[in-house]
Amino acid sequence: MLGGVVGTTVAAAGAGRAVAQAMPAIAPGPFQPTTTSLSAYDTPAWFRDAKFGIWAHWGPQAVPGQGDWYARFMYTPGHPHYDHHVKTYGHPSEKGYKDIIPLWTADKFDPEALVARYRAAGARYIVSMGVHHDNFDLWRSRHHRWNATVMGPKRDIVGELQAAAKRHGLRFGVSEHLGASYTWWYPNHLYDQFWPKLGVSYDGADPRYADLYHDNRDEPFINTPASWYTRNAAYQAHWLKRIRDLIDSYKPDLLYSDGGLPFGDIGRQMLAHYYNGGSKRGTVDVVYTCKNLGSGEFSDAWSTQDVERGALTGINPKPWQTDTSNGDWFYKQDDTYKTAAQVIATLADVVSKNGNLLLNVVLLGDGSLPPQSEQLLDDLAAWMTVNGEAIHGTRPWTRFGEGPTQGTEGAFSEKADYVDGDIRFTTRGKTLYAITLTEPKTRLVVTALRSGADGRSDTVRAVRLLGHKGALSYRQTAEGLVVDLPATLPSRHASVVAMTLA
Repeated sequence: MLGGVVGTTVAAAGAGRAVAQAMPAIAPGPFQPTTTSLSAYDTPAWFRDAKFGIWAHWGPQAVPGQGDWYARFMYTPGHPHYDHHVKTYGHPSEKGYKDIIPLWTADKFDPEALVARYRAAGARYIVSMGVHHDNFDLWRSRHHRWNATVMGPKRDIVGELQAAAKRHGLRFGVSEHLGASYTWWYPNHLYDQFWPKLGVSYDGADPRYADLYHDNRDEPFINTPASWYTRNAAYQAHWLKRIRDLIDSYKPDLLYSDGGLPFGDIGRQMLAHYYNGGSKRGTVDVVYTCKNLGSGEFSDAWSTQDVERGALTGINPKPWQTDTSNGDWFYKQDDTYKTAAQVIATLADVVSKNGNLLLNVVLLGDGSLPPQSEQLLDDLAAWMTVNGEAIHGTRPWTRFGEGPTQGTEGAFSEKADYVDGDIRFTTRGKTLYAITLTEPKTRLVVTALRSGADGRSDTVRAVRLLGHKGALSYRQTAEGLVVDLPATLPSRHASVVAMTLA
């Protein structure tokens, strides 16, 4: 056993060196693929100003309407996805994921209309799925036949969304989940361990489809960070070719990896190439977001931290991003969706802490919006029309907010039930914005601006309620800045009081 492990390690190391030597040259520029060189990176101003982006987890996995990770769990007996697949499409030894792909026709996908709605809802950047863990590229891939321009909808999804984003003046990003695909999709090589298909291999074991299903027989993802990314040097090189193709073909303003930076030196090669290609007059104009979860590499010195379905508890000195969804990541029948009030509260909390919100807005498999997503976009558009100045282009104040609900730090910890008195702050010049995380009653009290608070001498010169044309009565007391609110508020959800400080 030990001899086999040592032999495998030596062989892998040799293969890794050979792959590294064969890697293409990175684009010329100031960055080299070392952590020291990459640490000269600084997040561009456009990202800090944008604050809000909209994303769509979309692809063949949306067709069954069962939610996220369908391509994995349809090969996992006992999971609802497996049961649904057998009942609806057939046994995965006969009808596998390859047979779902032709069903994704995207016949109602209208990127122009979608992006117009995203912009009206306050998004200042949009992100297209580039490739999910299902190993299916949504662009005109030069290195992978399993892509949306020749299969399924036979359309360049990434290209069409990018063109629409440019027409609407929005920044454009892509996400890659390909790094984890090799281990994540291990179950497609297995088989039922019960009758009547005992021992009959799933279609992932068919060599005719090896370029879709991989050749992984011994490296499963087992729900640990260490198993998220493969040690297979050949696959790492293949990942680099495809992600470089995505970068070079579309030159996205933002690139998202679902995990830490993959694959050591190979990942750093990709990142140096991306940053060099995105440099203009000595300034990097692109953003790379990845996660600090123990998979791959992470440092906020050379990347922008992404916190999945979670947040930070204080003002981060560097810009960061949380990504979440209004429902499951992929469309799920009979799902529970976030309300506009919940999304707005999350947005205000994240922005107050120097972060951005990247919101996945669920799409049906055909490319249209389910009613819940339609309603959310309408509600966000109404709120942003009134209150967007408290979000876009703002910066954190000296404190992120006040109130009894502080939340918890880290990924997958986004649940927060805000109550009266929970407020988040943003600033622009001498204007301080107080965003209520619940609908206020007859008055708003900002305790941080009480007279003599913490030795502060902040004097409030003017107060206005965004969306309200009338004058407001206010006073600065030992209790705080007390603002009397009108009987009818201009916003259905959170309200924003703007204060001019001396």
